[in-house]
Amino acid sequence: MPKKEVPIGQLNDYLPPGTYEAVLAYLRQYKVHLTVARERKSVLGDYRHRTTQDNHRISVNGNLNTWSFLITLLHELAHLLAFEHFGNNIMAHGKEWKKVYGGLLDQFLQKKIFPPDIELELLHSLQNPGASSCAEDGLLRVLRRYDKQNHHHLVEELATNALFRTSDGRVFKKGEKLRKRFKCAEVKTGKVYLFSPVYEVEAV
Repeated sequence: MPKKEVPIGQLNDYLPPGTYEAVLAYLRQYKVHLTVARERKSVLGDYRHRTTQDNHRISVNGNLNTWSFLITLLHELAHLLAFEHFGNNIMAHGKEWKKVYGGLLDQFLQKKIFPPDIELELLHSLQNPGASSCAEDGLLRVLRRYDKQNHHHLVEELATNALFRTSDGRVFKKGEKLRKRFKCAEVKTGKVYLFSPVYEVEAV
């Protein structure tokens, strides 16, 4: 996946106002190699811990709005800090990571820089931080409001029996909701899949 290293001077372009200095302090303290990646459907960011020959590496998707970029970066920084504090023999999103991530969120929440709707969802996240950055359904819905252009729909926004296309080109027909997910049939094969209500798709 093509990536590019972010010059420190350009990092401010990806972040919300009032967050640059705090983020930069972490990147410098831990000598983080930060790169911006093209849009990835499976992940918003990733982290690779330092080795004897390499620095910590973090990548974040460059197509994210500034609030999503910051939250994703904090998610990956939490992996770094958890590695530094607890070593490599911990669960990726276990109690140690949740404690560190919650601390980071709290630090930035205290700056009062988030819009009220995002702040409210992040306060909910502090109770049990999600395993994926921006993964909580409520937070994802709110963050989408700040996208400059978004031609996609959430599965939950489509009418029952509506057709939609996923990023790999497959077409599905939306069905009933089973507890938390929607039962959808692939048009070509008839196979049934379960979709998250906040999965982004293209209406057909």
